[in-house]
Amino acid sequence: MSLLSLRDVSSGYGKMRVLENLNLDVERGEIVSILGPNGSGKTTLLNTIFGLANIFSGEILFDGKNVVGMSPHEVASVGIAYAPQQQNVFPSFTVEENLALGAFLRKDNSVKADVDELFRLFPEIERRRRNLAKTLSGGERQMLAVARALMLRPRLLLLDEPTAGLSPKAAKALTSKFEEIRGRGITIILVEQNARMALEVSDVAYVLVGGRIVLRDSSSNLLSRKDFEQIYFR
Repeated sequence: MSLLSLRDVSSGYGKMRVLENLNLDVERGEIVSILGPNGSGKTTLLNTIFGLANIFSGEILFDGKNVVGMSPHEVASVGIAYAPQQQNVFPSFTVEENLALGAFLRKDNSVKADVDELFRLFPEIERRRRNLAKTLSGGERQMLAVARALMLRPRLLLLDEPTAGLSPKAAKALTSKFEEIRGRGITIILVEQNARMALEVSDVAYVLVGGRIVLRDSSSNLLSRKDFEQIYFR
């Protein structure tokens, strides 16, 4: 059984349909890229999984359980964390406070230990642990957003354009962490506009065009196609 399966899912906002009859499977331990031109529905896909979009039809099965109709709070409680592209940290709270707030659903006594562990994963923000989030650089803020999502101890991590607006150096520093995150038993769905970078760090890619999946293939196969970006991103 796949960790996540979408079956004939159509979704959108209000009465507007953005995604049509999507079928998608994510296996445990995979890093899956969602690619496509602007306006293709990539962010809506993540919003749909996390309970932030209206679902008109279909099923979303997470570890065999249908999460359609759940609130984002309930989706998070079953093991799915989301780091959206915008408004992904609390700017007037410190780095440490942001991480502690990321554990809002947890009842255990290991929050401080997990904060320390995430500082080992992201030493770039450990040095700024007592600084307000609004003082961080773009790359540091994105690292904090990912770390904050990881404080939920999720089984599935949704990342929406984590490298948007970052310098190539900052983007590489962030994406270099994905393999270690996977090593912690966390599956990743990565929405990215930088298709080549996404393919370099993922196992499988889906291409969305006009709210429909038009291609699924291994990332290595797509990287070997010189015409890939010209066909799907023109």
